[in-house]
Amino acid sequence: MMPEMQKIGFIINPISGTRKKTNLPDYIYGTLGNHYDIDIRFTERRGHAYELARGMVEQQYSIIVAVGGDGTVNEVASALVHTPSALGIIPCGSGNGLARHLQIPLDWKEAIELFLHCKVVEIDYGTANDVKFFCTCGVGFDAHVGHIFSQNKKRGFWTYLKSVLGEFVRYKPKKYKFKTAEYKFKKKAFLVTFANASQYGNDAYIAPHADIQDGLIDVSILEPFPAIKAVDIGMKLMSKKIDRCQYVQILRTKEVLLKRKKKGVFHYDGEPCVMKKKILIKAHPRGLKVAVNIDAPFN
Repeated sequence: MMPEMQKIGFIINPISGTRKKTNLPDYIYGTLGNHYDIDIRFTERRGHAYELARGMVEQQYSIIVAVGGDGTVNEVASALVHTPSALGIIPCGSGNGLARHLQIPLDWKEAIELFLHCKVVEIDYGTANDVKFFCTCGVGFDAHVGHIFSQNKKRGFWTYLKSVLGEFVRYKPKKYKFKTAEYKFKKKAFLVTFANASQYGNDAYIAPHADIQDGLIDVSILEPFPAIKAVDIGMKLMSKKIDRCQYVQILRTKEVLLKRKKKGVFHYDGEPCVMKKKILIKAHPRGLKVAVNIDAPFN
């Protein structure tokens, strides 16, 4: 009697990013059909990826693959925390932050082929009040731009960059209070990012030394800076040197309480929302199983 094949589910967001996904199902079946019992589903609305993933968890799928951008990855991963099912990623979004940190190929064919020779590791995730995040979350300019970007029908890096440049001259830094087990202080900031992984996406490293398996959150605080320094800060962001910037403070903690004057925009894994004026950010060590390349530097 032949051994039963492992179940693998693919949850495809057909409208994520700018790439067409017409040939994806055929390539999945052609590449993995002899190795897995395959199930492919398409999302139809926001929140649908979470629902589909929960159903696959209940049916004991070994790997559940998010095919889309960071928002799709967040929904699927949120359904998998503290379950036996592992997250897989085929990155098809604008930033692909978690996929990049985990060294998952950005080419979708190579990302599919990864499941022929993969290993499953456990990584941390974070929560901001009751919202889960796996890459980064935060307040300030990046959350503001994320809100603007979400209202634009056009997607992709250049559309996002246009939003950044357009809003930069208008945005005013805000005052925040921070409280951890080690620190308590006030600071005016252009943005505050809470990082589980090292980057936003597109290789923009806001917390270049963040370790996704250390049980800690890296808190990156960018203070107000002269406009003339914007290009230099941007270059440091893209070259993993933001921690060397005189306007940046980075601290590492298991838990941090952020307070601001009133509720406002917030982002989690690039998804904008409105959150209360008090936000409790916590690290949850090794709460998510993830399928990565057999040679990836995670254990």
